[in-house]
Amino acid sequence: MKFNGEIEFTITEKTVDHVTGEMPIQAGILNPFGTVHAGAIIWFADVAATVLVLENVEVAEGMKGFPLAINLNANLMGNGKEGMFFAQSKYVKRGKAVSIVRTVVTDNSGRLIAEITTSHVSSK
Repeated sequence: MKFNGEIEFTITEKTVDHVTGEMPIQAGILNPFGTVHAGAIIWFADVAATVLVLENVEVAEGMKGFPLAINLNANLMGNGKEGMFFAQSKYVKRGKAVSIVRTVVTDNSGRLIAEITTSHVSSK
């Protein structure tokens, strides 16, 4: 069996307190049932959370201090076949050593798709 896919999303707003993004539902992220693959939802939320923790730091390959996820808890409560998913990431705890971010993913109608909490530490 061979699988391939393509994920595309955009960070639409970035402040010191929150990050928002949008992800179009398209063929490259659908599972065999025609709904969005859980991994695509988690990836979308994880990147939005990481952008929040990065604040104004420019990302570069091999950089020091990249906020590594050390824990991820995903509650998947819905899904979709068309339209857009929207993510909003906000701090639960903004710390010097560990930051915790909650990302809520919704669909076009505002229906809850997922709530994902991630914990991040800076890489050395």
